[in-house]
Amino acid sequence: MRKNLQSLKDKQKPDLNTSFQALKYIPRFFKEVWNTNKGLFILSLFCRLIGALTPVMLLWVGKLIIDEIIRLTNYPDQDFSTLWWYIGIELGLALLSDLIGRAISLTDGLLGDLYSNKSSIRIIRKTNEINIDLLEDAEFYNKLERARTQTFNRVNLMSNVLGQAQSIISTSSLIAGLIYFEPWLILLLVLSIIPSFINEIKYSQQQYSLARSWTSERRELDYLRYIGANDKTAKEIKLFGLTDFVADRFKNLSHHYFLLNRTIAVKRSLFGFLFNILGTACYYGAYILIIYRVLTGLITIGELTFLSGSFNRLRRNLQDFFSTFTRISESALYLKDYFDFIDLEVPQPTTEYLPLPKNIKEGFQIIDLHFAYPDTEKKVLKGVSFELKAGEKMAFVGQNGAGKTTLIKLLLRFYEPTSGQILLDGVDIRKFELVEYQKMFGVIFQDFFRYEFTLKENIAVGNINEVDNLDKIKQSAQLSLADEVADKMKLGYDQQLGKRFVKGQELSGGQWQKVALARAYMKDAELIILDEPTSALDAKAEYEVFERFIGLTKGKTSIIISHRFSTVRMADRILVLKDGKIHELGTHEELMIQPKLYAELFNLQAAGYQ
Repeated sequence: MRKNLQSLKDKQKPDLNTSFQALKYIPRFFKEVWNTNKGLFILSLFCRLIGALTPVMLLWVGKLIIDEIIRLTNYPDQDFSTLWWYIGIELGLALLSDLIGRAISLTDGLLGDLYSNKSSIRIIRKTNEINIDLLEDAEFYNKLERARTQTFNRVNLMSNVLGQAQSIISTSSLIAGLIYFEPWLILLLVLSIIPSFINEIKYSQQQYSLARSWTSERRELDYLRYIGANDKTAKEIKLFGLTDFVADRFKNLSHHYFLLNRTIAVKRSLFGFLFNILGTACYYGAYILIIYRVLTGLITIGELTFLSGSFNRLRRNLQDFFSTFTRISESALYLKDYFDFIDLEVPQPTTEYLPLPKNIKEGFQIIDLHFAYPDTEKKVLKGVSFELKAGEKMAFVGQNGAGKTTLIKLLLRFYEPTSGQILLDGVDIRKFELVEYQKMFGVIFQDFFRYEFTLKENIAVGNINEVDNLDKIKQSAQLSLADEVADKMKLGYDQQLGKRFVKGQELSGGQWQKVALARAYMKDAELIILDEPTSALDAKAEYEVFERFIGLTKGKTSIIISHRFSTVRMADRILVLKDGKIHELGTHEELMIQPKLYAELFNLQAAGYQ
């Protein structure tokens, strides 16, 4: 998959040719729109077909009205009924045009919302298929960010392309009228439009190229906006006096982007004005030609109004057409980002997987494990070997950066080892189907996510299929002491957490950790991993939580990472990591006899409590 990612990085930088090549994604895009809601799509096409024909019909009826008025002026005794019929038809067409316009807006809006929802769900599901190592890659995350944030462009693209189809029909009918009366007007029309079209294409591509190259910087701008005006960061921003630092950093970065964008925008406007002079001159040239034809008696006054109206509307239609085409080509580039992400190949198994053991009998065997994160040469783990026996409680201890969490990630198969093996009951864990293998674990990380859902939903995250099983949720809360949190909530387990939504209530760090721990009890997992999940609890509360945890998980295999040695000593064995290697391994009593790192850290911490 990393080779696949590299191909995304190496794709050619956007140029004019790339803009046109991106248009090939539009048929696929409309296939997705069609599958979203066929009825709305057909209704939108029908409305646009009617809407495309109404302009020329209105102009033609206007011509008939003018000619009829002139005829009645010369012959005042004639019947006026034909004139009233023409006026009635024009009124009907005007009302129909308005109705059709509103229907188009309605169907496009509904269809756009449905497609936006559907494509967002596809991105969410695709992200779930991607390995953690790719999601932590900054270049890949830029690709994900462009796919995720350009929903608005994709919805606009749908309206723009359908509008172009409508414009083509309308324009064709107007051109037919011009050719019938005055073919020379078509040449003037082309001269008035083409230069502006080329200008728009050139500078829209440059703006996309700028936006693409600044994906990372725009993410930083969003981040600075977030930390500069957010309730979660407000205390530190005020206390450390960071307002000027954050504001100045945002100002410098945003101003640099503004200057680059301004250069393109100014050039685009300047050349657009110059080319518009040519267009205006061609329009008035056409107008003079039409007037001359009237004065020489070659066409009637009604035909004058039809031709001038047709030429003027046709010029606007073509300007809008080419302008919209540039937006389509630009949006197609963003569409390309979306499909590049959706098409990212996830490696499929080439061999059949072995069945997982129903119950762990022997446990895990880690053999000469080496690991370095992708695109880095520094090894985090260097020849780690040990056994985690079935039903054993093992604690991982070590200073920051020793490799504790990395070892957990390899056990969970978030990453594959650079070399070495991890065996489960004597079988390499890579021979098990990944999703099924990961279901064996109940894990709470030190950086667990605080979902701004209700309290019961936050607990049910540990086993989301039981989200409606309130009895199980309450039982899990009691085991983790999260029931104390629920008792303090006005709405109990239905309390909305966080401040993002109305009536939400924020929790303290310790309360959040009790909620997170409840997730581990929601899942009857074969192996439970707690990676610093209680760091926000005081020493007494943490001791109570782990004492209860040890009792409740009797017979289950568990891994605990904690910096509090009063908790660590509860484990059956303790593995001490230092610089990516196993420094010590044994029971608390065995390690305290040896004057090494564990005994040193334990005594230092114990002295702090005296």
